Amino acid sequence: MKLKPEQLESHLQKGLAPIYLLSGEEPLQLMEAADAIRARARAEGFEDREVFTVDKGFDWGQVQTAAESLSLFAQRRVLELRMPSGKPGAQGGKVLEACAGQPSADTVLIIQCGKLERQEQKSRWCQALEQAGVMIQVWPLDLAGTEAWITRRMSRRGLQPTAGAARLLAERVEGNLLAAAQEIDKLMLLQGDGPVDEAAVMAAVADSARFSVYDLTDAALAGEAGRAVRILSGLRAEGIAPVLVSWALAREIRTLNRLAEQAAAGTPPQVVLKSVWPPQRQPVVRQALRRLSLHALGQLLREGARADQVAKGQKPGSPWDELLDLTLGLAGHPSSLIRNHSH
Repeated sequence: MKLKPEQLESHLQKGLAPIYLLSGEEPLQLMEAADAIRARARAEGFEDREVFTVDKGFDWGQVQTAAESLSLFAQRRVLELRMPSGKPGAQGGKVLEACAGQPSADTVLIIQCGKLERQEQKSRWCQALEQAGVMIQVWPLDLAGTEAWITRRMSRRGLQPTAGAARLLAERVEGNLLAAAQEIDKLMLLQGDGPVDEAAVMAAVADSARFSVYDLTDAALAGEAGRAVRILSGLRAEGIAPVLVSWALAREIRTLNRLAEQAAAGTPPQVVLKSVWPPQRQPVVRQALRRLSLHALGQLLREGARADQVAKGQKPGSPWDELLDLTLGLAGHPSSLIRNHSH
């Protein structure tokens, strides 16, 4: 029987299969699948555990002996076979086929291996294991898959992510589920369970960095181009994802554009600035509104949309060059100065 990783939990609630074949190239999902099977086995009284690692010169007779013999004191047990290459060879294939042909009610066999090529999947040993137990193949996730995985994991932890928060985190980790799990743990520590929006994700990511995207936007709003460029370089050096920087800059530009439209419609400046929070940021926002016209902000909105597409790989170009353009534009500097700052 074949299962997807996300189907394993409901399968285990119904009981254990005698054999599990876990293969693929995404380490966190493989590790957590094996952990879940072990936990269910312990709950059902499988207390003994033996682990075998297949390497050069491995003696497959050990596995055959262990599979055929009763454990000490006749306790139920788990046999684990770690086979990184996914290729047991002729002797190993025969042993695995024999294990599949005579599964024991007192033994759960967990086989972990790397990606199984099509030839191995069609082999007699692989098909025998799949028929006798459960086969789970784990593949690296694309952006949509990562987003869905993040949403499920956050929900299980008591977090309620908005669609934007889940997507932002998915874009940040670029398919690295271990990094995603760490960010979710950090969110739990910082705010506990409950709703999570994009701002909360940004705050959690920025928490571990020497520079934050908020330092960048404040420097740009204040017109401090040199400092803003230094902070942008720092964010790049610390490995902050370009899409997070793009998100923060675009948010400030959208806010400025909205405030500038209100001012152009005749709203008094003190009323326009009341919506800026916290109040300590009002002076830098006022500076930016004095420096940037509605026309200039419209141009920055278009540049911000392009920077976001480049950062997400939807358009060609260097994300950091685009972000440098955007940062200097927000700081009120003409784009002709960009290359002077970057070299």
